Amino acid sequence: MKKKKLYMFLIVSVLCIADYLYYGTSNAGNDTNDKVQLDEDYTDSPYSVVNDNVPYFSEEDLTRTDAFETYSELDSLGRCGVAYANICQELMPTEERGEIGSVKPSGWHTVNYHEYVDGNYLYNRCHLIGYQLSGENANEKNLITGTRYLNVEGMLPFENEVAEYVEETGNHVLYRVTPVFEGDNLVASGVQMEAYSVEDQGAGVMFNVYCYNVQPGITIDYATGDSQIMSKIF
Repeated sequence: MKKKKLYMFLIVSVLCIADYLYYGTSNAGNDTNDKVQLDEDYTDSPYSVVNDNVPYFSEEDLTRTDAFETYSELDSLGRCGVAYANICQELMPTEERGEIGSVKPSGWHTVNYHEYVDGNYLYNRCHLIGYQLSGENANEKNLITGTRYLNVEGMLPFENEVAEYVEETGNHVLYRVTPVFEGDNLVASGVQMEAYSVEDQGAGVMFNVYCYNVQPGITIDYATGDSQIMSKIF
């Protein structure tokens, strides 16, 4: 138990430092976050709350009502960085999502575990900023190698919350997703998701969470993206 508490303390501390370094302005950074491997703290919840659920947006950005979206350039390993947007009806798609199969994010493998994964395939091309929020299709700066569990159980409920709020109110939601990589790993250990509804000062939507890039029953080598059933050893 003490070990798990120490892991969580390290997670929050590292994310706080990263936010300070990255988010002094509204621009997305050009580098990925090099962090401790955060999947070790995963128990049975797809996410953990960060900073009491309060995001780290700058005071200046908290009042912005202009539509914007920025995506970090891929780093030297081909990894995505911070994706940041002010979600509003202007950014949301007006047509069906297109094909994204041409994009091969860092660490990508096509692997099937039909007995363990709903939908069969371990990995999805996970949008950092979901299509329903930004209308981005095959944008390589917005797609990471993520487990089905991360995509559906971790990220999707928060994406839906933002989409439903914007559709109902017409307001803006600051929205930032940061993939967290350990060292030179090609697969992110997880993603930090932050959101804040601007016009009502966070009353409608506000969260700061870390979603784990794990798949129950499967062991993942985050350095390469290789995987095996958990009972087996690499």
